[in-house]
Amino acid sequence: MRETASALAPSLRRRLRPPEPAPRPYHHGDLSRALVLAGRRILETQGPEALSLRAVAREAGVSPAAPYHHFNDKSELLDAVAQEGWKELGNAIAKARAACPNARDAMTEIGVAYVCFARENPAVYRIMYRSACDRGTMPDKAKEADSGWRHVGEAIVAAGADPNNAREMELATIASWCAAHGVAEMAGFKEFEPLKAALGGEEAFVRAVLGHIGIYGYAKASAKA
Repeated sequence: MRETASALAPSLRRRLRPPEPAPRPYHHGDLSRALVLAGRRILETQGPEALSLRAVAREAGVSPAAPYHHFNDKSELLDAVAQEGWKELGNAIAKARAACPNARDAMTEIGVAYVCFARENPAVYRIMYRSACDRGTMPDKAKEADSGWRHVGEAIVAAGADPNNAREMELATIASWCAAHGVAEMAGFKEFEPLKAALGGEEAFVRAVLGHIGIYGYAKASAKA
């Protein structure tokens, strides 16, 4: 798949901003989080090949030994970065859902928030899924009580799905998640630029595409019933 990073329409960029990075050099406070944010900066600006505990220490303005008080190796640091990403994605989805006046629009707005997060944070987004695909279960932040996954499931129920049909609920949630993931992967393709322009920009394009994907159409139809 091609990288998700590309220029975004201003309205889509404003929908979700990553947290402000910790000030440098580091002086006090939550060192673990400061190291995670330093790792994110390196990932997004230099790529995963540049990431190491020594590089993170330098970026955070601490001694080379400091990261080892929190992470045994680079793998543990990447897991922490992924956990932070899942938390932020969940918050973005929750915010999008809360802003919707009715269930009919909730699924599409959730999808737009998902795509926005993926395209604003391409390196972290890759790390999140690289971490998840090698596990027997999704990371804790991906499916906990206030996670994006749970909000998607609740939105599907609000749109008319039967919450007592566990298998159908799981399939519907997976379908909606995969649909947004696919749009995030392909939204930056240059061949779509004329269509984006005709629709009024990237956000309009993302919303229109999601509206033509099965699970989103099902949710809207159920909400109308």
